[in-house]
Amino acid sequence: MTEQTQRSVSEDRELSADEIEALVREYDSESNFRNLIGPTALLVTVLSVTLSLFHVYTAGFGLLNEVTHRTIHLTFVMGLVFLVFPRRRAEPTRRLWIDSAIFGAFYLYITYDLVRALPASSLTYLFGAAMVALTVLTLPLKGRGLPGSKVALRDWLFAILGAGFSLYLVVFFRDVFIVNVGDPRPQEYMVGLIAIIMTLEATRRTMGPTLAFIGVFCVIYALFGPYMPGILGHRGYNILRIINHLFVGTEGIYGVAVGVVATYVFHFVLFGILAQMSGLGQLFIDLATIVAGRASGGSAKVSVVSSGFFGMISGSPIANTVTTGAFTIPLMKKSGFTPRFAGAIEASASCGGQVTPPIMGASAFVMTEMLGVPYNEIILIAIIPAAFHYLAILLMVHLEAKRLGLSGLSSDKIPQFKAVLKKSWHLFIPLIVMVGLLLMQYTPFLAAFWGIILTIVFSYVPALMHALGNTDMDRSTVLTPPRLVRGFEDGAKFALAIGAACACVGFLLGITTLTGLGFKFSAAVVQLAYDLAGFVTAMDFTGLLSEKSLALFFGLVFVAIACIIMGAGIPTTPTYIILASIAAPALLEFDIPLIATHFFVFYFGVLADVTPPVALAAYAAAGLARSEPMTTGTTAFRLSMGKALVPFMFIYAPSLLFVNFNAVEFVAALVSGVICIVALSAAYIGHFRATLGKLDKLALSIGGLLLISTDWLTMAIGAALVGGVFLRNSRAASAVVS
Repeated sequence: MTEQTQRSVSEDRELSADEIEALVREYDSESNFRNLIGPTALLVTVLSVTLSLFHVYTAGFGLLNEVTHRTIHLTFVMGLVFLVFPRRRAEPTRRLWIDSAIFGAFYLYITYDLVRALPASSLTYLFGAAMVALTVLTLPLKGRGLPGSKVALRDWLFAILGAGFSLYLVVFFRDVFIVNVGDPRPQEYMVGLIAIIMTLEATRRTMGPTLAFIGVFCVIYALFGPYMPGILGHRGYNILRIINHLFVGTEGIYGVAVGVVATYVFHFVLFGILAQMSGLGQLFIDLATIVAGRASGGSAKVSVVSSGFFGMISGSPIANTVTTGAFTIPLMKKSGFTPRFAGAIEASASCGGQVTPPIMGASAFVMTEMLGVPYNEIILIAIIPAAFHYLAILLMVHLEAKRLGLSGLSSDKIPQFKAVLKKSWHLFIPLIVMVGLLLMQYTPFLAAFWGIILTIVFSYVPALMHALGNTDMDRSTVLTPPRLVRGFEDGAKFALAIGAACACVGFLLGITTLTGLGFKFSAAVVQLAYDLAGFVTAMDFTGLLSEKSLALFFGLVFVAIACIIMGAGIPTTPTYIILASIAAPALLEFDIPLIATHFFVFYFGVLADVTPPVALAAYAAAGLARSEPMTTGTTAFRLSMGKALVPFMFIYAPSLLFVNFNAVEFVAALVSGVICIVALSAAYIGHFRATLGKLDKLALSIGGLLLISTDWLTMAIGAALVGGVFLRNSRAASAVVS
């Protein structure tokens, strides 16, 4: 942790805006912006505002054709990335040398392969030499490039090349997509190679090396298919075919991943920024305090509720953790919660916002696009799983508060509902209109358009009320022209990382369609699951175990682990797109409904933000709570038990997602799910009306897990175990009281 961050958390107090920004930068690569000044800062502001205005205009007055819209979007995004983000963060020298060796060798090889494949000419050889020089420039071996540094000359070159490869498709649209379709000219291949290198470099800068390495692996996999082992082998493709597939058309870089960012995600990122600037974040905290503040452990319950509210419109669990945690974590510590528990609660609740309807951090709209399911159905399906997640967190907060003997917040710390409503009533209108339009099945970008416009318009209500003599409202939240420019700039900046990440995700999607990688992954998972199930059933002398049911269970576990690993350090939207393309098809082999498979991988992808060793949201919360990061991450993962168990519940009982609905199955799954969560929450905290012994915790854990099943006998055994422990513990507690 930096010295500045240590100072910022040295006291249990609310952090200043600068301290919050420093903490977000430390843990969130997406927010690691340069502190630009002078003409460069002005240029970035102009370009960012232009990008935001482009999206606002097209959302309200009609999108351009698919390819043009995506290429214009990526022209701005790639150009801005290299001006806004530094070349690298401070990392161990050994790691930097390894990264540089991998990326450098890859760039040189594909350059050599392309030069060899193109017709021999002086232009080809000159291009090859230029690509060698470009490779050397991309290697992050010298200069830390910290947020306050100036933009180096090489970054101006990268910005031109990054914007240039998309701009090329805009300018030469007719030649590329109509005249020469299917038979690109040599210059298209050259520009395509630049696109691959610049996309990987932009992703590395904004997201770190993990996702960029995935992009590198995808291209290598396509090139060396015949040399891949076993089921992963394929015929292999030359560099010309790969560049054509990734660069020209909508199968690769300009595929569905960039499409959902350019038409959905960007708009809601911008709406979230403007809404927060107009006071919506404080409104969420006030409402959460009113709803939960008086209850036992009220400070932690305020954290859960406010983070859930804010997380619905926030695309970043880390930013959500720091923004709400700056207020709630010191409050929890003062109330008596340990720093570790306070940080873990905030991280777990903040990640929960990504699975909470109606906005789900824009993921609902991505699901709508990928599944072809109406938005209304997506948010209906998401209700029960999200409720289970928050039930688990709130129960653990409540039981921990009871164990420690903590009370709620004092009356003077709880705002009056009438006062909050009088001060902030105008902030509800954009939200109500936006959600109403979505429920009426208008397009998400049109709903976002009106949400943005009404947020700007109604932000002037406090100024109007002041003019009329009402001084209760806060005029500092008015989106005046200077603040609006800053909001448009910040909205564009916060969308840059996810834009670059989704362009890199296009590598995976493109190579998947080219090589059938998704089907190969599915086949490998299914084969491994059935092999392991067969091994277990062969050792079962009772004959009670079913190979098919065991294979399903093992398949779910394998896919869950893959989702957590692949989602580590990657934003929610690209994580979901990757997992839906690679991991979800594996579950279809077990006859699981399509929408259930998508929700399963989505939940475990989000869980990666609180799963050590890359629990970034938990580490950010640990920075605020001044607790040990790894133990905070482990605690946050345990507190997210509902998010880990719920996917198994709705796989075994799809009625929880209102899929293949059966009333008896729905009620049984709902009741057993609630009892399961209560049991496991009590087992983890070690308290239910009184302290639980080791055998009690073991019995509750086993009973709770048995309740996930839809088999009536298994559920009955689980219920008996849980009921027996609770009944005995309740009697013991009553005896102590009497």
